[in-house]
Amino acid sequence: MATVAPSSQDRVSDPGPAPSAGSPLISVRDLWMVFGPKAAAVPQNQELCGLSRRDLMQRTGNTIAVRDVSFDVAPGEVFVVMGLSGSGKSTLVRCLTRLIEPTAGSVVFEGENLLEADPKRLRDLRRHKFSMVFQNFGLLPHRRVIDNVAYGLEVRGAGKAERRQRAGEVIDLVGLGGYENSYPDQLSGGMQQRVGLARALAVEPDLMLFDEPFSALDPLIRRDMQNEVIRLHRELGKTMVFITHDLSEALKLGDRILIMRDGKPVQIATGDELVARPADDYVRDFVSDVPKGDVLTLRWIMRPVTDADPDEGPELGPDVVVRDATRVVLESHRPVRVVQDGKLLGIVGQDEILSIVAGAR
Repeated sequence: MATVAPSSQDRVSDPGPAPSAGSPLISVRDLWMVFGPKAAAVPQNQELCGLSRRDLMQRTGNTIAVRDVSFDVAPGEVFVVMGLSGSGKSTLVRCLTRLIEPTAGSVVFEGENLLEADPKRLRDLRRHKFSMVFQNFGLLPHRRVIDNVAYGLEVRGAGKAERRQRAGEVIDLVGLGGYENSYPDQLSGGMQQRVGLARALAVEPDLMLFDEPFSALDPLIRRDMQNEVIRLHRELGKTMVFITHDLSEALKLGDRILIMRDGKPVQIATGDELVARPADDYVRDFVSDVPKGDVLTLRWIMRPVTDADPDEGPELGPDVVVRDATRVVLESHRPVRVVQDGKLLGIVGQDEILSIVAGAR
């Protein structure tokens, strides 16, 4: 049997640069999840790897849920995995902590390959290093809020006084102060999800995993919870892997975004890179309705400096969003100079701004 990797046309081989210096917190390489008989043979066979899901099912009875996925997540990064139903994103996040056993590949967390961890070590990692927040809140209905939040600490073996003190701290952190003694059925959906978030934070994990946690919430509550995640990340700096099917949610939360289709990675990029430079027609269609002025930064629309440009004018940084720069540019009698660390990178004038605002780019 040939042990050959799939063609580069069928994969995203470059996991993309992590945004911060140093080693990644988690590094995923060549990850496969195949369901069915003799699943382990599929990643090793070039011919089988090249088949579509339907053809593979008809030929072998196997289904590929995750196909040759590689990426890094830097400490403190919010890494979003998005795709439509059936894209493999939820299976992928479960593979990271071996809630589902991957068929092939490696998941290296803090230098340790989790696929080589024995059951005892894996339990220890799950209790101390990882926390998951699911769409289904998974709260214990017979326990009060404070005891639900403290549950992970109880499993870890912490004493009652320590559990209650820590639970009280994170309850206040997520805005549930005063509801410590309420039961889950006395809370709204958004408040229940805050309890789930507090429970995940209580164990002080190194990595937080979110599997479409807000998809069942009403739009306004969902927006509030997204803002809550942003606030908590800003305050705590936790590394997060966030799964969603909602592009607007991905753009709002993610430092970088992995788009998946049929189990395969299509593109890994920042939100503005996805909009400005989609990898293929699939991504282009995905982002076609995104208001470009709300996502693109000046670095994507600036033009080179010419001798005809004035030596003076308003200055803005290259990472200023077009929407936020529009008024400055349109009210200025001179083009805006895009400057970073004292270096002039380019020029943005009214033509560049209007082309975005009018949807011409």
